[in-house]
Amino acid sequence: MLAACVQPWQQFQAGQDQAAIIARMGQPREVYDLPGGGRRLMWPTQPMGSTTVAADIDASGKIVSVRQVLQLSEFNRAEIGKWTRNDVLINFGRPAQTQFFRLSQREVWSYRYIENNIHHMLFNFAFDTNGVLRETQRSPDPLRDRDMRRF
Repeated sequence: MLAACVQPWQQFQAGQDQAAIIARMGQPREVYDLPGGGRRLMWPTQPMGSTTVAADIDASGKIVSVRQVLQLSEFNRAEIGKWTRNDVLINFGRPAQTQFFRLSQREVWSYRYIENNIHHMLFNFAFDTNGVLRETQRSPDPLRDRDMRRF
C-alpha cells in the first residue's frame, strides 16, 4: 500500500542510468545543459499543471538527482540581483505565463504550484530589461481561487 503513495520522481536513485527515468517518464519535454557536461531533463505539466519533474544527469549519463521543482523550497533558492532569465529557465523550465509591465519595465514569469498541499498559487519572477531577477512574489492562482475569479 505504501508504494502507491510514492510519486514517480521518487522511484529513482542516484547512479542509475538515465534510460531508467526515460523508460518510466517518457522523453523529456525540456532539456538544459548544466556545468560540467551534465544535463537537466524536465517533464513539466505547465501551463495548467503544478508540477515539473527535473532529473539532473551527469556527463556519463547517470542520474545525480530527481525532484519536483515547482515548490516553495526550490523557488526560494533564486537569488535576486544574481539570477537571470536563463537561470530561472534551467531551474524551473518554461513558465506557465509571461507578462510585461510597461510602467515598472519588468517582465514577469509565473509558475503554477501547490503550496502546503492545499493552496493553488503562482510564483512570480520579475526581471529587469537586462534579464536580471529583481523581485519574486507569491500570489493566489486566479484560475483556481474562487475568490480571485471576480477580479
